[in-house]
Amino acid sequence: MESKGASSCRLLFCLLISATVFRPGLGWYTVNSAYGDTIIIPCRLDVPQNLMFGKWKYEKPDGSPVFIAFRSSTKKSVQYDDVPEYKDRLSLSENYTLSISNARISDEKRFVCMLVTEDNVFEAPTIVKVFKQPSKPEIVSKALFLETEQLKKLGDCISEDSYPDGNITWYRNGKVLHPLEGAVVIIFKKEMDPVTQLYTMTSTLEYKTTKADIQMPFTCSVTYYGPSGQKTIHSEQAVFDIYYPTEQVTIQVLPPKNAIKEGDNITLKCLGNGNPPPEEFLFYLPGQPEGIRSSNTYTLTDVRRNATGDYKCSLIDKKSMIASTAITVHYLDLSLNPSGEVTRQIGDALPVSCTISASRNATVVWMKDNIRLRSSPSFSSLHYQDAGNYVCETALQEVEGLKKRESLTLIVEGKPQIKMTKKTDPSGLSKTIICHVEGFPKPAIQWTITGSGSVINQTEESPYINGRYYSKIIISPEENVTLTCTAENQLERTVNSLNVSAISIPEHDEADEISDENREKVNDQAKLIVGIVVGLLLAALVAGVVYWLYMKKSKTASKHVNKDLGNMEENKKLEENNHKTEA
Repeated sequence: MESKGASSCRLLFCLLISATVFRPGLGWYTVNSAYGDTIIIPCRLDVPQNLMFGKWKYEKPDGSPVFIAFRSSTKKSVQYDDVPEYKDRLSLSENYTLSISNARISDEKRFVCMLVTEDNVFEAPTIVKVFKQPSKPEIVSKALFLETEQLKKLGDCISEDSYPDGNITWYRNGKVLHPLEGAVVIIFKKEMDPVTQLYTMTSTLEYKTTKADIQMPFTCSVTYYGPSGQKTIHSEQAVFDIYYPTEQVTIQVLPPKNAIKEGDNITLKCLGNGNPPPEEFLFYLPGQPEGIRSSNTYTLTDVRRNATGDYKCSLIDKKSMIASTAITVHYLDLSLNPSGEVTRQIGDALPVSCTISASRNATVVWMKDNIRLRSSPSFSSLHYQDAGNYVCETALQEVEGLKKRESLTLIVEGKPQIKMTKKTDPSGLSKTIICHVEGFPKPAIQWTITGSGSVINQTEESPYINGRYYSKIIISPEENVTLTCTAENQLERTVNSLNVSAISIPEHDEADEISDENREKVNDQAKLIVGIVVGLLLAALVAGVVYWLYMKKSKTASKHVNKDLGNMEENKKLEENNHKTEA
Protein backbone atom coordinates (compact mmCIF):
# COMPACT_ATOMS: atom_id res chain seq x y z
CA MET A 1 0.00 0.00 0.00
CA GLU A 2 1.18 3.49 -0.78
CA SER A 3 1.60 5.96 2.00
CA LYS A 4 -0.65 8.91 2.47
CA GLY A 5 2.24 11.37 1.71
CA ALA A 6 3.15 9.65 -1.50
CA SER A 7 -0.40 9.80 -2.62
CA SER A 8 -0.50 13.55 -1.87
CA CYS A 9 2.64 14.24 -3.91
CA ARG A 10 1.31 12.44 -6.92
CA LEU A 11 -1.91 14.41 -6.60
CA LEU A 12 -0.12 17.77 -6.49
CA PHE A 13 2.05 16.87 -9.45
CA CYS A 14 -0.97 15.91 -11.49
CA LEU A 15 -2.71 19.11 -10.51
CA LEU A 16 0.26 21.27 -11.53
CA ILE A 17 0.60 19.52 -14.84
CA SER A 18 -2.98 19.22 -15.94
CA ALA A 19 -5.36 21.00 -13.62
CA THR A 20 -6.36 24.59 -14.00
CA VAL A 21 -8.40 25.89 -11.15
CA PHE A 22 -9.45 29.51 -11.38
CA ARG A 23 -10.56 31.49 -8.43
CA PRO A 24 -14.20 32.42 -8.85
CA GLY A 25 -14.75 36.05 -9.81
CA LEU A 26 -11.36 36.56 -11.51
CA GLY A 27 -11.45 37.53 -15.18
CA TRP A 28 -8.81 38.42 -17.74
CA TYR A 29 -6.31 40.98 -16.46
CA THR A 30 -3.82 42.98 -18.54
CA VAL A 31 -0.59 44.66 -17.52
CA ASN A 32 0.79 47.35 -19.86
CA SER A 33 4.49 48.13 -19.84
CA ALA A 34 6.81 50.36 -21.79
CA TYR A 35 9.68 48.84 -23.65
CA GLY A 36 12.75 48.67 -21.39
CA ASP A 37 10.83 49.28 -18.17
CA THR A 38 10.18 46.72 -15.39
CA ILE A 39 7.02 44.67 -15.77
CA ILE A 40 5.18 44.26 -12.46
CA ILE A 41 2.57 41.46 -12.43
CA PRO A 42 0.52 41.05 -9.21
CA CYS A 43 -0.70 37.57 -8.36
CA ARG A 44 -4.28 38.69 -7.73
CA LEU A 45 -4.98 35.68 -5.44
CA ASP A 46 -5.60 35.63 -1.74
CA VAL A 47 -2.91 33.52 -0.09
CA PRO A 48 -4.60 30.50 1.59
CA GLN A 49 -3.59 29.45 5.15
CA ASN A 50 -2.54 25.99 4.10
CA LEU A 51 -0.38 27.25 1.18
CA MET A 52 2.53 25.05 0.36
CA PHE A 53 4.20 27.10 -2.36
CA GLY A 54 3.58 29.47 -5.27
CA LYS A 55 4.76 29.26 -8.87
CA TRP A 56 4.71 31.43 -12.02
CA LYS A 57 4.50 30.16 -15.55
CA TYR A 58 3.82 31.51 -19.01
CA GLU A 59 2.12 29.80 -21.90
CA LYS A 60 3.70 29.15 -25.28
CA PRO A 61 1.71 29.83 -28.45
CA ASP A 62 0.77 26.12 -28.55
CA GLY A 63 -0.57 26.36 -24.99
CA SER A 64 2.20 24.38 -23.26
CA PRO A 65 3.41 25.85 -19.93
CA VAL A 66 6.91 27.08 -19.08
CA PHE A 67 7.63 27.46 -15.36
CA ILE A 68 9.88 30.35 -14.49
CA ALA A 69 9.73 31.01 -10.69
CA PHE A 70 9.04 29.11 -7.41
CA ARG A 71 8.61 30.26 -3.79
CA SER A 72 8.06 27.99 -0.78
CA SER A 73 5.72 29.22 1.90
CA THR A 74 7.64 27.43 4.65
CA LYS A 75 11.28 27.89 3.77
CA LYS A 76 10.72 31.44 2.36
CA SER A 77 13.16 30.57 -0.40
CA VAL A 78 12.86 31.60 -4.08
CA GLN A 79 13.99 29.52 -7.02
CA TYR A 80 14.04 30.58 -10.69
CA ASP A 81 13.83 28.03 -13.45
CA ASP A 82 16.54 27.81 -16.04
CA VAL A 83 14.81 29.76 -18.79
CA PRO A 84 17.47 31.63 -20.86
CA GLU A 85 15.34 34.56 -21.91
CA TYR A 86 14.53 35.40 -18.26
CA LYS A 87 17.94 34.77 -16.72
CA ASP A 88 18.71 37.50 -14.15
CA ARG A 89 15.54 39.37 -15.04
CA LEU A 90 13.02 37.91 -12.56
CA SER A 91 12.06 38.87 -9.01
CA LEU A 92 9.31 37.21 -6.90
CA SER A 93 8.09 39.00 -3.77
CA GLU A 94 6.58 37.50 -0.60
CA ASN A 95 3.08 38.28 -1.81
CA TYR A 96 3.97 36.46 -5.03
CA THR A 97 4.15 39.58 -7.23
CA LEU A 98 6.37 38.84 -10.22
CA SER A 99 8.70 41.55 -11.61
CA ILE A 100 10.44 41.30 -14.99
CA SER A 101 13.16 43.87 -15.67
CA ASN A 102 14.10 45.38 -19.04
CA ALA A 103 10.82 44.65 -20.76
CA ARG A 104 11.09 43.18 -24.25
CA ILE A 105 8.61 42.62 -27.01
CA SER A 106 9.01 38.85 -26.41
CA ASP A 107 7.61 39.38 -22.91
CA GLU A 108 4.20 40.00 -24.42
CA LYS A 109 2.65 36.70 -23.19
CA ARG A 110 0.00 35.16 -20.94
CA PHE A 111 1.53 34.75 -17.47
CA VAL A 112 -0.20 32.66 -14.75
CA CYS A 113 0.23 32.90 -10.96
CA MET A 114 -0.27 29.46 -9.23
CA LEU A 115 -0.82 29.01 -5.49
CA VAL A 116 -0.70 25.34 -4.38
CA THR A 117 -2.21 23.74 -1.27
CA GLU A 118 -2.26 20.06 -0.31
CA ASP A 119 -5.47 19.46 -2.08
CA ASN A 120 -5.91 22.24 -4.63
CA VAL A 121 -4.21 24.59 -7.15
CA PHE A 122 -5.42 28.18 -7.68
CA GLU A 123 -4.50 30.13 -10.82
CA ALA A 124 -4.78 33.80 -11.88
CA PRO A 125 -3.82 34.61 -15.49
CA THR A 126 -2.45 38.04 -16.60
CA ILE A 127 -1.90 39.26 -20.14
CA VAL A 128 1.28 41.34 -20.54
CA LYS A 129 1.34 44.02 -23.26
CA VAL A 130 4.61 45.77 -24.16
CA PHE A 131 4.65 49.10 -26.02
CA LYS A 132 7.52 50.91 -27.70
CA GLN A 133 7.21 54.59 -28.64
CA PRO A 134 8.46 55.15 -32.20
CA SER A 135 11.13 57.68 -33.10
CA LYS A 136 10.10 61.16 -34.18
CA PRO A 137 9.06 60.97 -37.84
CA GLU A 138 11.44 62.53 -40.31
CA ILE A 139 10.97 63.52 -43.95
CA VAL A 140 13.89 62.09 -45.93
CA SER A 141 14.79 61.66 -49.58
CA LYS A 142 13.24 65.09 -50.15
CA ALA A 143 12.88 66.36 -53.69
CA LEU A 144 15.33 69.14 -54.57
CA PHE A 145 12.43 70.95 -56.20
CA LEU A 146 8.87 70.39 -57.34
CA GLU A 147 7.43 71.35 -60.72
CA THR A 148 3.93 72.63 -61.18
CA GLU A 149 1.41 70.37 -62.89
CA GLN A 150 3.71 67.34 -62.51
CA LEU A 151 3.13 64.39 -60.18
CA LYS A 152 6.47 63.95 -58.45
CA LYS A 153 7.81 62.25 -55.34
CA LEU A 154 7.97 64.78 -52.53
CA GLY A 155 9.76 62.57 -50.00
CA ASP A 156 9.60 59.67 -47.55
CA CYS A 157 8.30 59.97 -44.00
CA ILE A 158 10.10 57.45 -41.74
CA SER A 159 9.44 56.50 -38.11
CA GLU A 160 11.47 53.68 -36.53
CA ASP A 161 11.42 51.24 -33.59
CA SER A 162 7.72 51.10 -32.88
CA TYR A 163 5.66 48.44 -31.18
CA PRO A 164 3.04 47.81 -32.10
CA ASP A 165 3.28 49.33 -35.56
CA GLY A 166 1.88 52.86 -36.09
CA ASN A 167 0.25 54.81 -38.87
CA ILE A 168 1.71 57.75 -40.84
CA THR A 169 -0.29 60.79 -41.99
CA TRP A 170 0.82 63.59 -44.37
CA TYR A 171 -0.16 67.28 -43.96
CA ARG A 172 -0.03 70.35 -46.19
CA ASN A 173 -0.06 73.59 -44.21
CA GLY A 174 -1.51 71.70 -41.24
CA LYS A 175 -4.32 70.02 -43.18
CA VAL A 176 -4.46 66.26 -43.77
CA LEU A 177 -3.62 65.08 -47.27
CA HIS A 178 -5.87 62.31 -48.57
CA PRO A 179 -5.14 60.22 -51.66
CA LEU A 180 -6.48 61.82 -54.82
CA GLU A 181 -6.06 60.22 -58.21
CA GLY A 182 -3.45 62.00 -60.27
CA ALA A 183 -2.71 64.58 -57.55
CA VAL A 184 -1.91 62.85 -54.23
CA VAL A 185 -0.46 59.32 -54.06
CA ILE A 186 0.50 57.84 -50.67
CA ILE A 187 2.34 54.50 -50.40
CA PHE A 188 2.71 52.99 -46.90
CA LYS A 189 4.85 50.09 -45.82
CA LYS A 190 6.16 48.63 -42.54
CA GLU A 191 9.03 46.30 -41.69
CA MET A 192 9.75 44.39 -38.47
CA ASP A 193 13.26 43.78 -37.18
CA PRO A 194 13.49 40.00 -36.59
CA VAL A 195 15.73 40.49 -33.55
CA THR A 196 14.04 43.35 -31.71
CA GLN A 197 10.59 42.74 -33.18
CA LEU A 198 10.26 46.54 -33.55
CA TYR A 199 8.59 48.08 -36.57
CA THR A 200 9.84 50.73 -39.01
CA MET A 201 7.09 52.58 -40.89
CA THR A 202 7.69 54.37 -44.20
CA SER A 203 5.20 56.51 -46.13
CA THR A 204 6.04 57.87 -49.58
CA LEU A 205 4.19 60.92 -50.88
CA GLU A 206 3.83 61.74 -54.56
CA TYR A 207 2.32 65.17 -55.08
CA LYS A 208 1.18 67.34 -57.99
CA THR A 209 2.29 70.88 -57.19
CA THR A 210 0.69 74.21 -58.06
CA LYS A 211 1.87 77.79 -57.52
CA ALA A 212 -0.33 77.85 -54.42
CA ASP A 213 2.23 75.52 -52.79
CA ILE A 214 4.95 78.19 -52.80
CA GLN A 215 6.32 78.51 -49.25
CA MET A 216 3.74 76.02 -48.01
CA PRO A 217 5.00 73.73 -45.21
CA PHE A 218 4.63 69.95 -45.49
CA THR A 219 4.75 67.70 -42.41
CA CYS A 220 4.01 64.12 -41.44
CA SER A 221 3.05 62.41 -38.19
CA VAL A 222 3.06 58.94 -36.70
CA THR A 223 0.14 57.73 -34.59
CA TYR A 224 0.86 54.83 -32.23
CA TYR A 225 -0.50 53.10 -29.12
CA GLY A 226 1.27 53.37 -25.78
CA PRO A 227 0.56 52.17 -22.24
CA SER A 228 -1.76 55.15 -21.70
CA GLY A 229 -3.51 55.07 -25.05
CA GLN A 230 -3.13 56.53 -28.54
CA LYS A 231 -0.53 59.27 -29.16
CA THR A 232 0.81 61.25 -32.14
CA ILE A 233 4.26 62.63 -32.90
CA HIS A 234 4.81 65.25 -35.66
CA SER A 235 7.83 65.81 -37.84
CA GLU A 236 9.61 69.08 -38.57
CA GLN A 237 8.25 71.22 -41.39
CA ALA A 238 9.65 70.91 -44.88
CA VAL A 239 9.31 73.68 -47.48
CA PHE A 240 10.08 72.90 -51.10
CA ASP A 241 11.33 75.01 -53.95
CA ILE A 242 8.51 75.16 -56.50
CA TYR A 243 9.48 75.43 -60.15
CA TYR A 244 6.97 77.08 -62.47
CA PRO A 245 7.26 78.58 -65.96
CA THR A 246 7.53 82.30 -66.70
CA GLU A 247 4.19 83.87 -67.47
CA GLN A 248 5.25 87.52 -67.64
CA VAL A 249 8.43 89.51 -68.25
CA THR A 250 9.22 93.01 -66.98
CA ILE A 251 11.97 95.44 -67.86
CA GLN A 252 13.75 97.80 -65.48
CA VAL A 253 16.05 100.74 -66.17
CA LEU A 254 18.96 101.67 -63.92
CA PRO A 255 19.37 104.44 -62.97
CA PRO A 256 15.65 105.42 -62.90
CA LYS A 257 14.63 106.45 -66.38
CA ASN A 258 13.43 109.95 -65.42
CA ALA A 259 16.98 110.90 -64.37
CA ILE A 260 19.04 109.75 -67.36
CA LYS A 261 21.25 112.38 -68.94
CA GLU A 262 23.80 112.46 -71.72
CA GLY A 263 27.01 110.71 -70.77
CA ASP A 264 25.33 108.28 -68.37
CA ASN A 265 25.52 104.51 -68.57
CA ILE A 266 22.14 102.76 -68.85
CA THR A 267 21.58 99.22 -67.58
CA LEU A 268 18.50 97.41 -68.83
CA LYS A 269 17.35 94.55 -66.61
CA CYS A 270 14.85 91.98 -67.83
CA LEU A 271 13.03 89.76 -65.34
CA GLY A 272 10.77 86.76 -65.75
CA ASN A 273 8.32 85.78 -63.01
CA GLY A 274 9.09 82.05 -63.33
CA ASN A 275 11.10 79.87 -60.98
CA PRO A 276 13.89 79.46 -61.63
CA PRO A 277 13.97 82.81 -63.43
CA PRO A 278 15.16 82.82 -67.05
CA GLU A 279 18.89 83.45 -67.40
CA GLU A 280 18.92 84.80 -70.96
CA PHE A 281 16.77 87.30 -72.86
CA LEU A 282 16.56 89.17 -76.15
CA PHE A 283 16.98 92.95 -75.88
CA TYR A 284 15.56 95.22 -78.61
CA LEU A 285 17.03 98.72 -79.04
CA PRO A 286 15.20 101.59 -80.78
CA GLY A 287 15.30 101.20 -84.54
CA GLN A 288 16.80 97.68 -84.39
CA PRO A 289 14.35 94.91 -85.31
CA GLU A 290 16.74 92.12 -84.33
CA GLY A 291 17.15 91.35 -80.65
CA ILE A 292 20.49 91.16 -78.89
CA ARG A 293 20.97 87.97 -76.88
CA SER A 294 22.28 88.64 -73.40
CA SER A 295 21.98 87.69 -69.76
CA ASN A 296 19.24 89.38 -67.75
CA THR A 297 21.11 92.73 -68.01
CA TYR A 298 22.31 94.80 -70.94
CA THR A 299 24.36 97.99 -70.55
CA LEU A 300 24.68 100.99 -72.86
CA THR A 301 27.59 103.33 -72.12
CA ASP A 302 27.92 107.09 -72.64
CA VAL A 303 24.41 107.49 -74.09
CA ARG A 304 23.47 110.50 -76.23
CA ARG A 305 20.15 112.19 -76.86
CA ASN A 306 19.52 110.03 -79.92
CA ALA A 307 19.26 107.05 -77.57
CA THR A 308 15.80 108.28 -76.56
CA GLY A 309 13.14 105.74 -77.53
CA ASP A 310 11.38 102.47 -76.66
CA TYR A 311 13.42 99.57 -75.28
CA LYS A 312 12.09 96.00 -75.15
CA CYS A 313 13.04 92.53 -73.98
CA SER A 314 11.58 89.06 -74.43
CA LEU A 315 12.23 85.41 -73.67
CA ILE A 316 14.60 83.55 -75.96
CA ASP A 317 12.15 80.75 -76.74
CA LYS A 318 8.95 82.77 -76.48
CA LYS A 319 9.40 86.07 -78.30
CA SER A 320 5.73 86.94 -77.98
CA MET A 321 6.21 87.39 -74.24
CA ILE A 322 7.69 90.88 -74.34
CA ALA A 323 8.04 93.94 -72.13
CA SER A 324 8.87 97.52 -73.11
CA THR A 325 9.71 100.87 -71.58
CA ALA A 326 10.28 104.37 -72.91
CA ILE A 327 13.57 106.09 -72.08
CA THR A 328 14.32 109.79 -72.43
CA VAL A 329 17.94 110.84 -72.41
CA HIS A 330 17.91 114.37 -71.06
CA TYR A 331 20.26 116.95 -72.52
CA LEU A 332 21.08 120.59 -71.91
CA ASP A 333 22.93 122.94 -74.26
CA LEU A 334 23.98 126.47 -73.44
CA SER A 335 25.43 129.03 -75.85
CA LEU A 336 26.64 132.41 -74.59
CA ASN A 337 27.42 135.14 -77.14
CA PRO A 338 29.81 136.75 -76.66
CA SER A 339 31.79 134.63 -74.22
CA GLY A 340 35.27 134.53 -72.81
CA GLU A 341 37.14 137.81 -72.37
CA VAL A 342 35.65 140.73 -74.32
CA THR A 343 36.97 144.30 -74.42
CA ARG A 344 34.77 147.22 -75.51
CA GLN A 345 34.99 151.00 -75.42
CA ILE A 346 32.90 153.08 -73.09
CA GLY A 347 29.64 154.11 -74.71
CA ASP A 348 29.61 151.12 -77.07
CA ALA A 349 26.56 148.91 -77.41
CA LEU A 350 27.01 145.23 -76.56
CA PRO A 351 24.15 142.77 -77.17
CA VAL A 352 24.44 139.65 -74.97
CA SER A 353 22.47 136.44 -75.54
CA CYS A 354 22.35 133.18 -73.58
CA THR A 355 20.59 130.52 -75.65
CA ILE A 356 19.28 127.32 -74.02
CA SER A 357 18.36 124.07 -75.73
CA ALA A 358 17.10 121.30 -73.44
CA SER A 359 14.94 118.19 -73.27
CA ARG A 360 12.53 120.08 -70.99
CA ASN A 361 12.14 123.54 -69.48
CA ALA A 362 15.32 124.74 -67.82
CA THR A 363 15.94 127.47 -65.27
CA VAL A 364 18.39 130.26 -66.16
CA VAL A 365 20.34 132.32 -63.64
CA TRP A 366 22.64 135.29 -64.35
CA MET A 367 25.46 136.19 -61.99
CA LYS A 368 27.83 139.14 -61.98
CA ASP A 369 30.89 138.87 -59.80
CA ASN A 370 29.15 136.08 -57.81
CA ILE A 371 26.04 138.24 -57.20
CA ARG A 372 22.76 137.12 -58.73
CA LEU A 373 21.17 139.50 -61.22
CA ARG A 374 17.45 140.10 -61.45
CA SER A 375 17.48 139.93 -65.25
CA SER A 376 19.80 139.16 -68.11
CA PRO A 377 22.33 141.94 -68.88
CA SER A 378 21.80 144.29 -71.83
CA PHE A 379 24.17 147.11 -72.79
CA SER A 380 23.02 149.89 -75.11
CA SER A 381 25.79 152.19 -73.90
CA LEU A 382 28.57 150.71 -71.81
CA HIS A 383 29.71 152.28 -68.56
CA TYR A 384 32.76 151.48 -66.53
CA GLN A 385 30.59 149.92 -63.83
CA ASP A 386 29.33 147.43 -66.40
CA ALA A 387 32.72 145.73 -66.44
CA GLY A 388 32.97 142.44 -64.56
CA ASN A 389 32.66 138.66 -64.74
CA TYR A 390 29.22 137.52 -65.99
CA VAL A 391 28.01 133.92 -65.73
CA CYS A 392 24.97 132.40 -67.40
CA GLU A 393 24.00 129.19 -65.58
CA THR A 394 21.20 126.77 -66.40
CA ALA A 395 19.99 123.49 -64.93
CA LEU A 396 17.27 120.84 -65.18
CA GLN A 397 15.96 120.53 -61.65
CA GLU A 398 14.44 117.09 -62.24
CA VAL A 399 17.75 115.63 -63.42
CA GLU A 400 20.47 115.65 -60.83
CA GLY A 401 23.83 116.84 -62.06
CA LEU A 402 22.61 118.26 -65.37
CA LYS A 403 23.97 121.83 -65.26
CA LYS A 404 25.75 124.08 -67.75
CA ARG A 405 27.42 127.46 -67.39
CA GLU A 406 29.31 129.89 -69.60
CA SER A 407 31.10 133.03 -68.57
CA LEU A 408 31.82 136.44 -70.07
CA THR A 409 34.57 138.66 -68.74
CA LEU A 410 33.71 142.20 -69.88
CA ILE A 411 36.38 144.88 -69.94
CA VAL A 412 35.23 148.48 -70.61
CA GLU A 413 38.08 150.71 -71.81
CA GLY A 414 38.12 154.49 -72.11
CA LYS A 415 40.56 157.34 -72.76
CA PRO A 416 41.31 159.52 -69.77
CA GLN A 417 38.79 162.32 -69.15
CA ILE A 418 39.79 165.18 -66.80
CA LYS A 419 37.83 167.75 -64.83
CA MET A 420 39.53 170.12 -62.39
CA THR A 421 37.88 171.93 -59.44
CA LYS A 422 39.15 174.30 -56.76
CA LYS A 423 37.93 175.32 -53.34
CA THR A 424 39.22 177.94 -50.88
CA ASP A 425 39.51 176.98 -47.23
CA PRO A 426 37.09 179.00 -45.04
CA SER A 427 40.11 180.46 -43.23
CA GLY A 428 41.42 181.81 -46.54
CA LEU A 429 44.89 180.40 -45.86
CA SER A 430 44.85 177.54 -48.44
CA LYS A 431 43.18 176.27 -51.54
CA THR A 432 42.28 172.67 -52.50
CA ILE A 433 42.70 171.75 -56.15
CA ILE A 434 41.12 168.46 -57.31
CA CYS A 435 41.75 166.62 -60.58
CA HIS A 436 38.88 164.23 -61.35
CA VAL A 437 39.91 161.48 -63.80
CA GLU A 438 37.81 158.91 -65.58
CA GLY A 439 39.24 156.14 -67.75
CA PHE A 440 40.29 152.50 -68.04
CA PRO A 441 42.89 151.11 -67.69
CA LYS A 442 43.52 153.27 -64.64
CA PRO A 443 45.21 156.45 -65.78
CA ALA A 444 48.28 157.71 -63.95
CA ILE A 445 47.96 161.31 -62.68
CA GLN A 446 50.79 163.87 -62.60
CA TRP A 447 50.64 167.46 -61.26
CA THR A 448 52.89 170.22 -62.63
CA ILE A 449 53.16 173.99 -62.23
CA THR A 450 52.99 175.67 -65.63
CA GLY A 451 55.93 177.87 -66.33
CA SER A 452 58.38 176.44 -63.82
CA GLY A 453 57.58 172.87 -64.90
CA SER A 454 58.16 171.60 -61.40
CA VAL A 455 56.29 168.44 -60.42
CA ILE A 456 54.09 168.33 -57.33
CA ASN A 457 54.42 164.99 -55.54
CA GLN A 458 52.56 165.67 -52.33
CA THR A 459 49.11 164.58 -53.45
CA GLU A 460 46.20 162.63 -52.02
CA GLU A 461 44.30 160.07 -54.12
CA SER A 462 40.90 158.47 -53.70
CA PRO A 463 40.14 154.76 -54.35
CA TYR A 464 39.73 153.77 -58.02
CA ILE A 465 36.06 152.73 -58.41
CA ASN A 466 34.12 152.10 -61.63
CA GLY A 467 36.83 153.76 -63.75
CA ARG A 468 36.96 156.94 -61.64
CA TYR A 469 39.17 158.47 -59.00
CA TYR A 470 40.65 161.83 -58.12
CA SER A 471 43.89 163.40 -56.98
CA LYS A 472 43.99 166.55 -54.90
CA ILE A 473 46.60 168.99 -53.64
CA ILE A 474 46.41 171.76 -51.02
CA ILE A 475 48.46 174.91 -51.76
CA SER A 476 48.86 178.43 -50.41
CA PRO A 477 50.06 180.43 -53.48
CA GLU A 478 51.52 183.90 -52.86
CA GLU A 479 50.94 184.74 -56.49
CA ASN A 480 48.77 183.58 -59.36
CA VAL A 481 49.77 180.15 -60.73
CA THR A 482 48.58 177.71 -63.37
CA LEU A 483 48.35 174.05 -62.35
CA THR A 484 48.36 171.28 -64.94
CA CYS A 485 46.88 167.79 -64.36
CA THR A 486 48.07 165.08 -66.74
CA ALA A 487 46.27 161.68 -66.94
CA GLU A 488 47.68 158.88 -69.06
CA ASN A 489 46.84 155.23 -69.73
CA GLN A 490 47.57 152.79 -72.58
CA LEU A 491 45.00 154.49 -74.80
CA GLU A 492 45.87 158.20 -74.59
CA ARG A 493 47.48 161.04 -72.66
CA THR A 494 45.14 163.87 -71.58
CA VAL A 495 46.13 167.25 -70.13
CA ASN A 496 44.06 169.92 -68.40
CA SER A 497 45.06 173.17 -66.66
CA LEU A 498 43.50 175.43 -64.05
CA ASN A 499 44.44 179.00 -63.05
CA VAL A 500 44.64 179.55 -59.33
CA SER A 501 44.83 183.06 -57.85
CA ALA A 502 46.95 184.01 -54.89
CA ILE A 503 45.36 183.46 -51.49
CA SER A 504 45.02 187.23 -51.08
CA ILE A 505 42.70 187.40 -54.07
CA PRO A 506 39.16 186.08 -53.58
CA GLU A 507 37.75 183.98 -56.43
CA HIS A 508 34.72 181.82 -57.25
CA ASP A 509 35.02 178.18 -56.16
CA GLU A 510 33.90 175.39 -58.48
CA ALA A 511 31.63 172.67 -57.07
CA ASP A 512 33.00 169.19 -56.66
CA GLU A 513 31.85 166.55 -59.08
CA ILE A 514 28.96 164.49 -57.80
CA SER A 515 30.05 160.95 -57.00
CA ASP A 516 28.29 157.90 -58.44
CA GLU A 517 26.77 157.09 -55.08
CA ASN A 518 25.43 160.63 -54.58
CA ARG A 519 24.23 160.72 -58.13
CA GLU A 520 22.21 157.53 -57.52
CA LYS A 521 20.73 159.09 -54.35
CA VAL A 522 19.77 162.21 -56.28
CA ASN A 523 18.21 160.10 -59.01
CA ASP A 524 16.26 158.11 -56.42
CA GLN A 525 15.00 161.30 -54.79
CA ALA A 526 13.95 162.71 -58.16
CA LYS A 527 12.10 159.49 -58.95
CA LEU A 528 10.35 159.66 -55.58
CA ILE A 529 9.25 163.28 -56.17
CA VAL A 530 7.99 162.47 -59.66
CA GLY A 531 6.06 159.49 -58.26
CA ILE A 532 4.43 161.63 -55.57
CA VAL A 533 3.40 164.31 -58.11
CA VAL A 534 1.94 161.72 -60.50
CA GLY A 535 0.07 160.11 -57.62
CA LEU A 536 -1.47 163.42 -56.56
CA LEU A 537 -2.55 164.20 -60.14
CA LEU A 538 -4.21 160.79 -60.47
CA ALA A 539 -6.00 161.26 -57.13
CA ALA A 540 -7.31 164.69 -58.23
CA LEU A 541 -8.51 163.28 -61.54
CA VAL A 542 -10.37 160.44 -59.81
CA ALA A 543 -11.98 162.88 -57.36
CA GLY A 544 -13.17 165.11 -60.25
CA VAL A 545 -14.70 162.16 -62.08
CA VAL A 546 -16.51 160.98 -58.96
CA TYR A 547 -17.84 164.52 -58.27
CA TRP A 548 -19.11 164.91 -61.87
CA LEU A 549 -20.93 161.55 -61.70
CA TYR A 550 -22.50 162.54 -58.38
CA MET A 551 -23.81 165.86 -59.75
CA LYS A 552 -25.18 164.24 -62.84
CA LYS A 553 -27.07 161.72 -60.74
CA SER A 554 -28.47 164.53 -58.52
CA LYS A 555 -29.82 166.42 -61.56
CA THR A 556 -31.55 163.34 -62.89
CA ALA A 557 -33.18 162.62 -59.55
CA SER A 558 -34.44 166.22 -59.26
CA LYS A 559 -36.06 166.10 -62.70
CA HIS A 560 -37.99 162.94 -61.81
CA VAL A 561 -39.24 164.47 -58.56
CA ASN A 562 -40.47 167.64 -60.36
CA LYS A 563 -42.30 165.69 -62.95
CA ASP A 564 -44.18 163.64 -60.39
CA LEU A 565 -45.25 166.57 -58.23
CA GLY A 566 -46.30 168.89 -61.08
CA ASN A 567 -45.53 171.93 -58.93
CA MET A 568 -43.92 174.69 -61.09
CA GLU A 569 -42.67 176.80 -58.19
CA GLU A 570 -40.99 173.93 -56.47
CA ASN A 571 -39.37 172.98 -59.76
CA LYS A 572 -37.91 176.49 -60.09
CA LYS A 573 -36.57 176.35 -56.53
CA LEU A 574 -34.96 172.99 -57.21
CA GLU A 575 -33.33 174.36 -60.37
CA GLU A 576 -32.05 177.39 -58.47
CA ASN A 577 -30.62 175.11 -55.78
CA ASN A 578 -29.00 172.97 -58.42
CA HIS A 579 -27.39 176.05 -60.05
CA LYS A 580 -26.08 177.14 -56.66
CA THR A 581 -24.69 173.71 -56.03
CA GLU A 582 -22.93 173.68 -59.41
CA ALA A 583 -21.52 177.13 -58.69
